[in-house]
Amino acid sequence: MNVLIIKHIEIEGPGIIEYVLNATKTSYEILSVETSSNFPKIDLFSHLIILGGSMNVYEEERYPFLKKENLLIKEAIQKGKAVLGICLGAQLIAKALGVKIFKAPIKEIGWSEVELTDEGIQDTLFSHFPKNFQVFQWHEDTFELPQGAKLLATSSLVPHQAFVYGKDAYALQFHLEVTEEMIREWLETYEDDFQKESQTHLSKSQILTETEIHIETYTRRGLKFFEKFLRMKP
Repeated sequence: MNVLIIKHIEIEGPGIIEYVLNATKTSYEILSVETSSNFPKIDLFSHLIILGGSMNVYEEERYPFLKKENLLIKEAIQKGKAVLGICLGAQLIAKALGVKIFKAPIKEIGWSEVELTDEGIQDTLFSHFPKNFQVFQWHEDTFELPQGAKLLATSSLVPHQAFVYGKDAYALQFHLEVTEEMIREWLETYEDDFQKESQTHLSKSQILTETEIHIETYTRRGLKFFEKFLRMKP
C-alpha cells in the first residue's frame, strides 16, 4: 500500500490522517502543489487523498496545477484507486466526475450538524457514526451530486455534504482531518473571513469554545474513518 496526498496550502495538511499513516506504518508521499506541480504516476499508488485549500476549483487560469490535478483524479477513479477528497478535494472529485461547482447558499465556517442518509448509515466508513453528528466546516462552494454517486451525508443548509462514487471514491465537504492546533491556526490565518459577511454568525471565540466541546469525539471518529479508508484494497 502506498498513499499519495495532495496538499494545496501549507497550513491545510493531512492532520490526523498522517497520524494514522504513521501508526499503521503505511508508506505515503505528500505532494505540495505550492512548491511542485510535477504529479507522479498514479500507478505508483494504491490510495489518493486530496486535501483542502483556499482556491476554487474553477480558478484554473490562476492555479494551472488544477488542470493536471483534474486529470490525475479522473485517472485514479477510472483505475479503481481508493480516492478521498476533503473540502476542496471533494469539489475536485465532483468536478472530475462532470458536475458543476458553485457558491453554496451559505458560507460555512465552524461547527455544524450533518445527518447521514440511509445510504450513509449503511456505508462501511460511516458505520461507527451516529445518524446526526457535528462536523468542522470551512468552505464557500458546494457541488451537484455526480450521476451514479450515493449521497452519504446532508444538511439543511448545504445538502451535499458527503458522497461515494462506485466503491472506492469518497468526497467529504467537511474537514474530518483537523486537529485543534489546525483550527487555531486557520482562525488566525484566515482572518479576512471574519472581517466580511460570512453568514455563519459565529465568532472566533465561539468556534474555539465549540472546538473544545467536540474535538475529542470528532478525532476519535475521524481516526477510525481514515483507518477504514486505508484498509480499502483497490
